[in-house]
Amino acid sequence: MLSHPLSSHIPFDASLNYFVGTFDIYDQEESKEFELSKYNPNNSEDREKLIIKYCLDPDEQLSYRHRYTLMKTLKHSLDSKDFNFHAFFEDNHDEYTSMAWNEDEIEDPRDFFEEIYRLASDKWKDDLDKASQEDPSSW
Repeated sequence: MLSHPLSSHIPFDASLNYFVGTFDIYDQEESKEFELSKYNPNNSEDREKLIIKYCLDPDEQLSYRHRYTLMKTLKHSLDSKDFNFHAFFEDNHDEYTSMAWNEDEIEDPRDFFEEIYRLASDKWKDDLDKASQEDPSSW
């Protein structure tokens, strides 16, 4: 079983929230919201900067196995025509989340995740190749 990167006993949940959860600004409105407001997630250049700076494991906490697992989940989601990418940009007041941009402000959430996939495939290429040589059931 692949464990959470910061715990040896919690199973790893390869949710797409790993990629965009960093845009949760709840209780950080003055600092994080100000920083993120400099970017327009619908502008391709800004979106690429956002993804590289915030979405692709900026703290280097994920192993090559975690990255591979996340990419499989992302690929599977992108292959589903009806997958709801909007949901990852919705605020959830019951869980105290507030996204920097809500689903109405992101013109095409699917495109945002497609860009994540493209950039991660390049940046994580060596890790993805390494993990693909292993049997994930042994993790």
